[in-house]
Amino acid sequence: MQAIRYEAPQSVAEAVQLIAADPSARVLAGGTDLLVQIRAGVRHPTAFIDIKRIPELLGIAIDSRELRLGAATPAAEICEDVLLSRLWPGFAEAVHLIGSTQIQGRGSVGGNLCNASPAADTTCALIVNQAICVIAGSRGEREVPVDRFSVAPGKTVLEKGEFLVALRVPRPAPRTSDAYLRLIPRSEMDIAVAGAGASVTLDAGGTCTAARIAIGAVAPTALLVPEAARALIGSRLDERALQRAGEAASAAAKPIDDKRGTVAYRKTIAGVLTRRAVAIAASRAKEA
Repeated sequence: MQAIRYEAPQSVAEAVQLIAADPSARVLAGGTDLLVQIRAGVRHPTAFIDIKRIPELLGIAIDSRELRLGAATPAAEICEDVLLSRLWPGFAEAVHLIGSTQIQGRGSVGGNLCNASPAADTTCALIVNQAICVIAGSRGEREVPVDRFSVAPGKTVLEKGEFLVALRVPRPAPRTSDAYLRLIPRSEMDIAVAGAGASVTLDAGGTCTAARIAIGAVAPTALLVPEAARALIGSRLDERALQRAGEAASAAAKPIDDKRGTVAYRKTIAGVLTRRAVAIAASRAKEA
């Protein structure tokens, strides 16, 4: 086995220099996906750039405007944050679904996102909450909405010398909440056959004034589904509105046939999960 160099930069600038100098280096934000890929022969890095010692990449900061989440923050820390779970319960649920308790102690949301799996649980939850990726590179920082971050399975918008530093999530408006659901073949620790995230905002009378719907594991990347949101806005989220939203999600899905499910099955499940996620998010929004 070829030796792999290990680097542990102490700053964003140092990490950028190391990544730019070695195109075959791989960022280590947890390693729970990367190490498996190396053992399977899918990845052949010349170096690990461990970013878990960079202060800006660790921690949870919530103020009156937004959440700023360090890209290398362990999933376990996110799951234990009471305020984050209250404000973004669907996102917290999605993070809790990342692997086992042991995996969550090391794995990160940033790593989950950068792995660019169509079935990544946190992606849909981030999309519906309008999350923004903060990316650092040799030309400084830039920001990209999460729904535009993954461009194909295993591929993101990150350019040579760039890496994900943080995620910014706007604080929810009053009477706004979210939910995330997935279907997996086993009871736990499996990859989603389909997933759906929802965020809804209600007025004082219970009418939906804003919504965002995203579906995962049913296309090359997680998808924002504006048509599903439009089916909800202006309604009291009655059964007919939920049905229309589910139909829009099913229509937007572009799955493949594989051992985890057929095209028809996945399209159907995407609609079912959408309806259920919207109903849960609405119930929470009434209490928010």
